[in-house]
Amino acid sequence: MHTEIERKFLVDTAIWRPSGKGTLYVQGYIVASAGSAVRVRIAGPKAFLGLKSLVSNITRREFEYEIPVGDAESLLELFWKKPLIEKRRHKETHNGGLWEIDVFRGENDGLVVAEIELASEDEEIMLPDFVAREVSTDQRYFNFNLQKHPFKEWR
Repeated sequence: MHTEIERKFLVDTAIWRPSGKGTLYVQGYIVASAGSAVRVRIAGPKAFLGLKSLVSNITRREFEYEIPVGDAESLLELFWKKPLIEKRRHKETHNGGLWEIDVFRGENDGLVVAEIELASEDEEIMLPDFVAREVSTDQRYFNFNLQKHPFKEWR
C-alpha cells in the first residue's frame, strides 16, 4: 500500500507550454465516490488497476497493480459509460519538485492541472510561475468527478 499526498493546481496556459509530447492517459472508474475509487488506466504502453481511499483532503491510500493492456481496454469498454478521462501527462521538475501537468482532452478539453506529490501534508513547496490557483480540495477537479461532470459542462 502506498500513501499518496498530493496537491493540485490550475495551470496558467499563457505561461506554461508543453515541452514535449507527454504520455496519453485514458482512464475510467468502476466505482467512484468522495471516499473511494476503483480506476482502470492505460498510460502509454502500460495499464493499471488502481484503488484509492480518502484519508484527508489531500491524502489517499493507494493500491495500484499493472494489468495487461487488453484487459484494461475490455474493462473500459464493459464497465462504465462514456466519456472516459483522456489527458496528456507531462512530467517536469520545477524548484526541486516533480510536477505532473495534465492537459485534458475530449469532454474536459481546456482544463490543464498540475499536481505534485508530497512526503507529508505540511511539506513546503515552491510554486512554479505557471501555477494559477490551488484546487486540491475542490472535488470538481477529482478525475472521477470529471468523468461524471466534465469540464465542458461547467461553462
